[in-house]
Amino acid sequence: MGVSSYPLLEKWQQSHDSWLLRFGLPTDQKFLGTDPMLPTCISVHHDSSLLDKDNNEVGLLKKSYSPISHPATERTFDLLVKAYTPVPGGGVGDAICNLQVGQSLVGKLKAERLVHGSPLIGKRWNRIGLVAGGTGIAPLIQLARIILEDPTDDTQLLSINRNEHDILMRKEIDQLAKDHPNRLNVSYSLTGKNVRSDWEGYIGRGSVDMAKNALPPPSSSDGKTTMIFVCGTDGFRDMWAGPIARAPPLPDGSKGPKVQGDLLGVLKEAGYEASDVFKY
Repeated sequence: MGVSSYPLLEKWQQSHDSWLLRFGLPTDQKFLGTDPMLPTCISVHHDSSLLDKDNNEVGLLKKSYSPISHPATERTFDLLVKAYTPVPGGGVGDAICNLQVGQSLVGKLKAERLVHGSPLIGKRWNRIGLVAGGTGIAPLIQLARIILEDPTDDTQLLSINRNEHDILMRKEIDQLAKDHPNRLNVSYSLTGKNVRSDWEGYIGRGSVDMAKNALPPPSSSDGKTTMIFVCGTDGFRDMWAGPIARAPPLPDGSKGPKVQGDLLGVLKEAGYEASDVFKY
């Protein structure tokens, strides 16, 4: 698919600096992706008026967003976007959040993401763990919606945020858990300094104990298959699972594709193997 325009239909403020936005699809398009059971991701294009450090126009910016809506949703898709203050080389999120109903987002559907060799998510593993840092919850919500289509999967979601009021999509997450009481277990952790005394969740950015208590065990523990998805800032992902690497440059000199790299960090220390983890 090429570049398309998607009109903004509705928007709701999620927090002081984030919005949930619903976009319409072109009239000849039923689903955002090519397969309604595969995760989707869209590269948003924004023509920036910002100047770089040398006072040159930045021009076209691109940033990828995974919808929070199920890929089988017809005629629309929802994005969770944080409005970071525009800086040279950035500003896509702020531009999206400032769209008014009737205005359009311009973007291009990205190629299907391969998770250890296959784009399939549903019906691949016995147990799934989802580790989200802040806005990293967005693509994992979409995965959860797909995974919960399979009544045999056991899913555990861990959402880590600075403060309780920063927990994005909490209402929707808790509703998913309520709708699937025996299949989706949700935990929250806070990293801020002023956590209320009666907070019942975890405290901290991540630890081996947190991984063992809030996530399914490694595949090696009992022969059942486990997959842990980690999504968040680079620093968050690196702490939990290690950095994403890049393959060698392509023949035309452009950057090589991203590759998973070695498993490191909390999940390595907790006994998981690289085949148990995907850095989203």
